[in-house]
Amino acid sequence: MNKILDILGIKRFIQTIQNIYRIEELRTRIGYTLLLLLVFRFGSFVVLPGIDPTMLGAFSQSSREGWMGMLDLFSGGAFSNASVFALGVMPYISASIVIQLLTIMVPAFQRIQREGESGRRKINQYTRLLTLAILAVQCPMYLVTLNSQLPVEAFMVRGFWSYKVPAVMCLIAGTMFVMWLGERITDRGLGNGISLLIMIGIIARLPHALGAELATRFTETTGGPLLLIVEILILLFIFMASIALVQAVRRIPVQYARRVVGNKQYGGARQYIPLKINAAGVMPIIFAQALMFVPMLFSGFDSTRGLAQAFQPYGFWYTLVFFILVIAFTYFYTAITVNPTMMAEDMKKNGGFIPGIKPGKKTAEYIDGIMSKITLPGSIFLGFVAILPTFAYRWLGVTQEFASFYGGTSLLILVGVVLDTLQQIESHLLLRHYDGLMKTGRLKGRTPS
Repeated sequence: MNKILDILGIKRFIQTIQNIYRIEELRTRIGYTLLLLLVFRFGSFVVLPGIDPTMLGAFSQSSREGWMGMLDLFSGGAFSNASVFALGVMPYISASIVIQLLTIMVPAFQRIQREGESGRRKINQYTRLLTLAILAVQCPMYLVTLNSQLPVEAFMVRGFWSYKVPAVMCLIAGTMFVMWLGERITDRGLGNGISLLIMIGIIARLPHALGAELATRFTETTGGPLLLIVEILILLFIFMASIALVQAVRRIPVQYARRVVGNKQYGGARQYIPLKINAAGVMPIIFAQALMFVPMLFSGFDSTRGLAQAFQPYGFWYTLVFFILVIAFTYFYTAITVNPTMMAEDMKKNGGFIPGIKPGKKTAEYIDGIMSKITLPGSIFLGFVAILPTFAYRWLGVTQEFASFYGGTSLLILVGVVLDTLQQIESHLLLRHYDGLMKTGRLKGRTPS
């Protein structure tokens, strides 16, 4: 029996859970994160004041398709539930994009960013204020959408002061509370809070999407169970390819000079700098998706007019623009997160050098050239994975809800956030001399620090 458990990995899994439980800090962080995620899911079902929850059936169904389906996916169903969390974290992400662009183009913001911790607090404060400004525009638009989609009987009160003002205040407070949950998870929990909230919202939609796909395959003449098996196999292959993309690194050898102090010798070892093929992680996808919601916002959440009609999800223009934005944001975010000049200076201070490359400026140029070469194929592959749902929907006949898991924002966020969270758990285990999550003791793609 023990041999069977070893082969299946169950015994090692149980041992890992026990190791996690023994570490008080890790146990506390995981419990705190799960508690706040539970609060977030509970808030997704709290309906706005003045609306009858029993009358949301038709709106919930129509909100799972097209543009509103995309918004509903990222809010974990809160959009279609007319919840106080209906707008989710997308206004905050939109504000973050604008602020990060300003830190590149505006010298005043560049100076603030270089101020260290105090500068980071100022940037966060500006992001929150801009989020409030975006909410001041989006919240009334959302109420207009509810008024056009719901029957008159769904509104128990309809006055300006008795319904609209309280509803707008609840939507604003809901989004700011979600922001606060994300920040608390990042500070005292495990993983990136905002990304975890988005991931939980996506996972919450998976059972319904899978159920709709199963119903389609078994009730309609669309290929039957055989095509369903093919879809699952393709989905597994895409998962493996996405994990490979997130974990792939280019290792640059670094040699450290030998130093003799007394009778001891220091340095002289060869190490490696791991440069990720996708150094930007899931942020390009999140940023690009946030910008793709702009046509919907300018159309007042009405997908039948204006730019929203021309840029319908899974359409040609939507797919093309989304692909280009993912590539552009990959380069943009990589330029922010990877600083070759600083890396070269740190190596020079510590007596390190890349064999065959002069320290200093030449080293920075060499690292920058390597990053440019590996970012291009990485960004193209990331963009291709981002638009895979369009091919799944158009070519394989997959339902819109389930097609969103064939790559795109949903899949890459799931893969990226899960791997990032697992790596944080692994670092806590290795720090206290426990085995890591994998048999080798480290997640694939990680290198010794």
